[in-house]
Parts: sequence; C-alpha cells; structure tokens
Amino acid sequence: MSDTPATNTTIPALDGEGDIPAYVARPDADSSRAIIVIPEIFGVNAGIRKKCDDWAAEGYLAIAPDIFWRFAPGVELNPDIEAQLQEAFGYFGQYDADDGVKDIEAAIRWLDGQGATKVGCVGFCLGGRLAYMAAARTDVQASVGYYGVMIDQMLNESHAIAHPLMLHIPTEDHLVDHDAQKRIHAGLDPHPKVTIHDYQGLDHGFAATMGNRRNEAGAQLADGRTRAFFAENLA
Repeated sequence: MSDTPATNTTIPALDGEGDIPAYVARPDADSSRAIIVIPEIFGVNAGIRKKCDDWAAEGYLAIAPDIFWRFAPGVELNPDIEAQLQEAFGYFGQYDADDGVKDIEAAIRWLDGQGATKVGCVGFCLGGRLAYMAAARTDVQASVGYYGVMIDQMLNESHAIAHPLMLHIPTEDHLVDHDAQKRIHAGLDPHPKVTIHDYQGLDHGFAATMGNRRNEAGAQLADGRTRAFFAENLA
C-alpha cells in the first residue's frame, strides 16, 4: 500500500448504481482527447496511477476506474507479494466482466461531459479483456489490450468491433496458452480493424509499470506502439 489514495474522484455509475471511485490525471492544457486506463486484477495501484500520469503528460485526460468498486473499493495490491496475488485472484473470481463494460461506458460518458471528443481505452490483464469487450460493445474510438486473457472465449463478438483495436500478446503467457493464442490469431487476424503484436518469449505482465514482471525492452516496444496507435486514432 502507498501513502496516496488509490482514487481521487468519483464518477456516476450507469443506471444509478452509485458512484465509481476513479483516479484522474489531467493534462496541463485542456484536451479533447482522453484515455481510460483499465486496471489489472490489482486495483488502481501505483503502477496504474503512473500510467494515467504518463498519458496526462502526453496531453490526454486519463482516468482509471476502480473496477472492483462493488465489492472491494479502494483495494490496491502488489502482484509481487504472493498473499496479495492470491487476494487479487479471489476478487477476479467474484468479478462480472459485463459490469466492467458498464463501468467503461460510465467513464466514456463522464469524459464526454469533461469535453473529450476522442476517447480511447487501454487495459492490462483483466483490463485487456475489458478493452476487447469495450471495442465490441461501446463506441470507444480506439482500444488496446495487453496480454489477451480470455479473448479466445469471446471471438463471437468480434463482428461488432467497429473501431481500431490493438492487442499485445506475449507468446509465453502462463495464463494464455499457445492454443488460445492460435484461436485469437485465427479469429482476429482477418478483421480489418484489429492489429495483433506477438512478443516472443515474454510472459504475462511484461509491460507492468514496475515490479518483477516487467520486461524493459518488451514494455518499451509495446508502449511505443500504443502511443503511436492512439496518436493516429485519436487525432
């Protein structure tokens, strides 16, 4: 846990469900471009907040919604600590991804109210799955998913992807086996809006902001591609 709170604002949930805690980082100048940063299973932790801060430094209004707010609001976990990793998997087991898409839609609406006219989303791990789902179910204008978790089980939604989607898939992801990766490629390679990048020999979490999972070269490559992707598609 850090001394700073995981979230610094709240946004209205859809359907009057309540208020979603979120971390917001604002650019120096007013920006019509915004990015939703969708967390892993570890909450809005220091790494996710840093990603928001980095996007704000690039000129985007950035928001990371607390995706576990319904049952574990404010939780902030470190994947390098085994007990916290297991706690995170417990929350993942409780989580309904359909609720997550609703929360992304709530973030899109909030950003619209802030003056954003171009909105993208980038997610990691579970957040990467949600970025794929958002590409298929919302009007978010560009989406990026890191690690490909469970996307092979949702290929039947790919026909609904109307805006650009980029996926970063490490070939040795211990949570996404080679057969799942083959299904993802077979299902999405023909899609005109989808770009998939493979990262040979890398494992799940390689683009984490900090910690033991990060692979510096792989993270720099993937993040550079993501920056270029948003610069092009949210211009």
